[in-house]
Amino acid sequence: MSEDLQGLLERINRDGVEKAQREAVEIVAAAKKKAADIVKAANEEAARAKSDAEKAAKDYSARAAETVREAARDTVLSVQAAVTSLLEKLLSKDVAAALSDGRTASAIVADVVKDFAVKGEIACGPELAKTLAAQLAQEGGFTVVTDETLGAGFSVRLDGGRIEHAFTADVVAGELAKHLRPDLAALMK
Repeated sequence: MSEDLQGLLERINRDGVEKAQREAVEIVAAAKKKAADIVKAANEEAARAKSDAEKAAKDYSARAAETVREAARDTVLSVQAAVTSLLEKLLSKDVAAALSDGRTASAIVADVVKDFAVKGEIACGPELAKTLAAQLAQEGGFTVVTDETLGAGFSVRLDGGRIEHAFTADVVAGELAKHLRPDLAALMK
């Protein structure tokens, strides 16, 4: 009986070891499968994160490039406006100086009034009025009136003042500046 008992114990022991080994193999297989699933999920998450990061970097780069282009355009426009303003001021100063000179202004007035078929009046500042009064008295048809609001330059008024052509420093400089701007813009580019 002791042999039977010994055999029974060995069989129980062997069955227990075999069962434990099968369970161990199953546990290891399940653990490997779970580990593989975790690794697969982690790889998928890492791929998604990488894709999202690459897209975000690409979007950021595009926005940054657009911001730089806009800043460059704004800088060019700002410099262009500043240079244009400076040139217009210089031009206005030079035109005002030329129109303040009695001989230059009276020559301009003579050229302007010779083309008008109708007669009218010349409005100008008091200094130019003195010079023009004598000059226009010889030609006749135009009267000279003093208008201190004009500053440098003059205006030709026709049809009782309903039609007026201004030749003031600001108007002449503004017209000259209009012609300068396309060339200036081309230079700025």
